[in-house]
Amino acid sequence: MEAGLAVIFVILGMIVASFLNVCADRLPAGQSLVYPPSHCPACSRRLAAKDLIPIFSYLWLRGRCRYCKAPIPRRVLWVEIATAALFGLAYWQYGLSIELPIALFYISLFMVIFVIDFEHGLILNKIVYPALVVALVISIFVPPSQLAHISGEVAHLIDNLPQLGIAQAAIGGGIGFVFFLLVAIVSRGGMGFGDVKLAALIGLVTGYLVVVALLMGIILGGLVAVILLGFKIRKRKEAIPFGPFLAVAAVVTLLWGSDIFSWYMGIF
Repeated sequence: MEAGLAVIFVILGMIVASFLNVCADRLPAGQSLVYPPSHCPACSRRLAAKDLIPIFSYLWLRGRCRYCKAPIPRRVLWVEIATAALFGLAYWQYGLSIELPIALFYISLFMVIFVIDFEHGLILNKIVYPALVVALVISIFVPPSQLAHISGEVAHLIDNLPQLGIAQAAIGGGIGFVFFLLVAIVSRGGMGFGDVKLAALIGLVTGYLVVVALLMGIILGGLVAVILLGFKIRKRKEAIPFGPFLAVAAVVTLLWGSDIFSWYMGIF
């Protein structure tokens, strides 16, 4: 039963990923998400239903348009695979609970942010600002501590902190915003204000576990930067988008943040 439901959520993730790819393609260009219907950007031919089956269509067509043979970006396939896997993991972590659809929404949100910043170096206000409002509203009904499974040692440490959902979210958002604002000021342009707003959003979503998410994002970003510079894939003066690392850290924190924090505290 559990495995069967997990498969259903994996399939749901594949379907949702198709829409996420549309968002990643059209939002940076300021295009409508509804019109025109899905089409090949090279030949403008409208795609048939058989061309839009997540993962399988890409593999069957060998990554090329059925009509003009133009290459389909590999990102389309990887987003579908990653989203499917994350939806399955989210079900495994949350089960059939009220937190599950919220977690799936946030996973989808951070996936779009990841792709757009990775490809365009942009964290769009048209995504972040509405997401900030939605996250704040969600926190009224489902506190970040409930969403992120704060328990055990973590729960004991926050006993004296506000437990009301919106208070947790506001504190987390404030920590994310202030910390990254200071980093942006000190770095003198090394970090964009989009990253500051994204850090605030992550704080609203994860509450007190924002510390885990931000530190994880910084560590991931630092390691990748060292590798890229070490192998001369990027030059020192070339900007490396930081949003993707924050997005990955946010999703990992949603799924395993409390466990990670407890493990870290256990070291000491």
